[in-house]
Amino acid sequence: MTPPLLSNRIATLPKAELHLHLEGSIQPATVCALTARHGVVTTEDEVRRRYAYRDFPEFIEAFKWVTSFLREPQDYALIASGLAEHLLAQHVVYTEITLSIGVMLLRKQQPERNFEALLRATEPFETRGLRFRWVFDAARQFGADAAMEVVESAKRCNSKAIVAFGIGGDELSVPTEEFRRVYDRAAQRGLLLRSAINDPELMDLLAERRIPLEICPASNMKTGALARQLQREKATIEDHPLLKFLRHGIPIVLSTDDPAMFHTTLTEEYANAARMGLQEKELARIVEMGFQHAFSPASERRGA
Repeated sequence: MTPPLLSNRIATLPKAELHLHLEGSIQPATVCALTARHGVVTTEDEVRRRYAYRDFPEFIEAFKWVTSFLREPQDYALIASGLAEHLLAQHVVYTEITLSIGVMLLRKQQPERNFEALLRATEPFETRGLRFRWVFDAARQFGADAAMEVVESAKRCNSKAIVAFGIGGDELSVPTEEFRRVYDRAAQRGLLLRSAINDPELMDLLAERRIPLEICPASNMKTGALARQLQREKATIEDHPLLKFLRHGIPIVLSTDDPAMFHTTLTEEYANAARMGLQEKELARIVEMGFQHAFSPASERRGA
């Protein structure tokens, strides 16, 4: 059902989703199937309770809990299939999925085997019109050496489906400068780079250079990031600066970040943008920018 304020035209347009974490997409029913594989009985209500938090640290605890059941390649295949069905229901035809390779390495797993299972699980969905590409992600709090191992893992996988390298996790834990050599190595390996820019004084630069911002409104709300940025105890979706960014000329890409854990969908994120005051023509522009700013060549984005 199309949410209020969002036209059926916008809701049903083919879309690209570029900022989406596989591990944060696991719906409660899939979590129950996943835990059962490892001898733990969990109810969907319990999962929903764990998927409720007041700030980023509480979110990280929930993330750690659910990923603790991702132990074997077939576990990754299970959740990838569930995500693919979810994306098709949201009219997504192209997606760049972020994988927490740093967490796999921390848990002494073999990312190459997990990635092979993911490719096998998602291949059937390509014929249904959904194209997958992958971003290998390090955890900032694990340090630069651990991040370098993520880059080397991408090299070992040797797949054209891996399009970028990113660093997620706790942005306050380690200074960005310590990762310069990691980004240099990733660039040498042919990986494009995904990073965060937070300084509001950079708005003119972002607009001038057409540097896109990947914005996930529900995530910004549920983690308390928006309230923290605005230096308020609470914030509403109408307080979000997305509209200001867009009308300043900054390219915007809408995504869900961790849709299951933030109780959102891509359709709902477009509805959130409408609640901020965006007009239909602006929402349609954002849909198009999702394809324009994907890492893959233009010929690969819409199945051309």
